[in-house]
Amino acid sequence: MTDFLIWFGQNPWAAWGVLALLLAVAELLTLDLTLLMLAAGALAGGVVALFFPHLLWLQVIVALATAVATLFLLRPTLLEKARRAPGYRSSLDKLIGSFGEVVSRITSNSGEVKIDGQIWQARSYDEAIVIEAGERIEVYKLDGITLIVYPIAN
Repeated sequence: MTDFLIWFGQNPWAAWGVLALLLAVAELLTLDLTLLMLAAGALAGGVVALFFPHLLWLQVIVALATAVATLFLLRPTLLEKARRAPGYRSSLDKLIGSFGEVVSRITSNSGEVKIDGQIWQARSYDEAIVIEAGERIEVYKLDGITLIVYPIAN
C-alpha cells in the first residue's frame, strides 16, 4: 500500500485523473452538471501536473480556476440548452394536467392536495371557488411551487 501511495506522490497527474474520474462518475447520479465542472477542474490540474509535477500550488490554482470558470460560465449555458431542448419538461411542469385529491380545504390562497403520494400546496384557480377535502382536482397551472387547481366531477 505504501508503494502505491509513493507512486501517487511521484505521479500527481494520476491522482488528479482518479479524482476527475470519480467526480465524472458521481455526476451520473446527480445529472446537475456541477460535479462534471469540478471534474473538468481536476482534469486541468492533472494536465498541469504532467508538465509541472512538483508545483502543487500551480496545479491547485489551475484546477480551482478551471472549476470556477466552468461552473459559472459553461454550466449555465449547458443547462439552458438542455432546458430548451425539444420535449424537455421539468418535474414540476409534468404536474400540469395531473389528478389528485384535496387533503385540506382549498381556497383562493391556501390548501393542500395529494398527487401521486406527495402533498403539495395548492390554491383554487377561481377566488370564488372553495374545494373541500376529499374532492378530486386537476392541476391547471403552477405559481412557483404552488399548484393552481380546479375541481373535477367524480
